[in-house]
Amino acid sequence: MRGGLPPLPSLFTPLALPPGEDARTRAMALAPEQGGGLLAWSASDTLLQAALVLEPEESLRAARAGLLAAASAAADALVVLGPPEIPVTLRWPATLVLNGAAVGHLALGAPPATAEDAVPDWLVVALSLDWRHKPGHEPGSTPGHTVLAEEGFLEVPPEEIVAAWARHLMAGLSEWQSRGFRAMADRVLARLEVEPWMEGAKRGLDPQSGALVLRREDGAEARHPLPTGPDA
Repeated sequence: MRGGLPPLPSLFTPLALPPGEDARTRAMALAPEQGGGLLAWSASDTLLQAALVLEPEESLRAARAGLLAAASAAADALVVLGPPEIPVTLRWPATLVLNGAAVGHLALGAPPATAEDAVPDWLVVALSLDWRHKPGHEPGSTPGHTVLAEEGFLEVPPEEIVAAWARHLMAGLSEWQSRGFRAMADRVLARLEVEPWMEGAKRGLDPQSGALVLRREDGAEARHPLPTGPDA
């Protein structure tokens, strides 16, 4: 294994980090030097993290939708590796949900001060999954939140999840490139939970920005953009 991960296509450069080190921060620091394909990851007793450096060809505004592609890929990986029939959904914009409870999230990183209409030199998509509860956790104290170990993933090696996420993401980005934005959007919308503030609206994704667009029968339209800023 390279970097502790199962075999991956040569476009990936795995980098195993010490347990608990923030993969997104490390990937963003190394992205200018290492370039696309760097896959930093770390696994502790309670948290699994991974971050992949991409080299987009679109403006930052349009490339932000890569966060949605990464979230969809993470959901696909959990479906493949988890127990049969376990419900895996997404909560807008990039929270992963198992059996109705949040288990992790994804975030995006870009070069500082990049203009929205400029093509960034790189982007980082980062995955964070709660593996086990922290010591001292009391059952029932965090309703609406779960951990992989309690949802049937205890015997799945963390590195298998990281590798599966990377493979599904590359397949999803390839499909986006070959079949267009709509193909990726349909995958995301099929997994996206219908929250109370969405009820009664037709849902779509803006191909120019990845924003969630809600259209109601009376013609009213609401837009929910993807997060921006250092903690996007």
